[in-house]
Amino acid sequence: MERDEVGVRPLEGRVAVVTGASRRAGIGFAVAAELLAAGASVLVHSWSPADAEQPWGADPGGDAGIVESLGGEGPRLRHVAADLADPRAPELVVGTAVRAFGAVDVVVANHARGSNQSLAEVTAAELDRTWAVNARASVLLAQAFAAAHDDRRAGGRVILFTSGQNLAPMSQELPYAISKGAIHQMTLTLSDALVDRGITVNTVNPGPVDTGWADPDLAERVGRALPAGRWARPDEVARLVRWLASDESQWITGQVINAEGSFRRWVM
Repeated sequence: MERDEVGVRPLEGRVAVVTGASRRAGIGFAVAAELLAAGASVLVHSWSPADAEQPWGADPGGDAGIVESLGGEGPRLRHVAADLADPRAPELVVGTAVRAFGAVDVVVANHARGSNQSLAEVTAAELDRTWAVNARASVLLAQAFAAAHDDRRAGGRVILFTSGQNLAPMSQELPYAISKGAIHQMTLTLSDALVDRGITVNTVNPGPVDTGWADPDLAERVGRALPAGRWARPDEVARLVRWLASDESQWITGQVINAEGSFRRWVM
């Protein structure tokens, strides 16, 4: 039974920001769809030029296709494009949500810059850019959210994303692993900074998720390393995020949740 059919909308009246919703195959899109279904008003953020630089490319429908697939802009959905490598972008994104909906209750920092550089290949420029997008922007999003949040509103949530780099080495993705490791480490400290205001901070490590980026060989090898025999689906990650955004998770903060389906890295 759909939640809407029975009137159970656990995020009714809440306002959420979801970053990195630039591909319909991605986690950010699935999270935005899930939060909308749960009753939230959602500002979706994207930066399609970043996807265009990657082998998988930008969504063929562009930003307009993303928004249209989520139901189109209206009373509960708005969109903003911003390059989170710009230190001013996090404040712009959060401010756009406040101007659109009058408040902000939840920030889901799903965005990420991937980087396939080994120790021999790594450059200062790539380290700086990956750090700026993945780690610095996450902190600045939390800061902008904290500045804008009305503590009289219940359900303040910051939800970050990391990639399990603490569970196994990622030596061929050095800038990415380092920047995502910073998110793992910042979780507890950001939680402590906001807990007295009733705001929780948690991080999700979703493990391997089928968002269309892996080549066939990697897809097969990773599939063997997952007991279910398949990668996670974006909607499965989205349901965890929806729970973390809801009142049901209010006693959970400062945690990194490894939702990996018992990923057996050693099998690879």
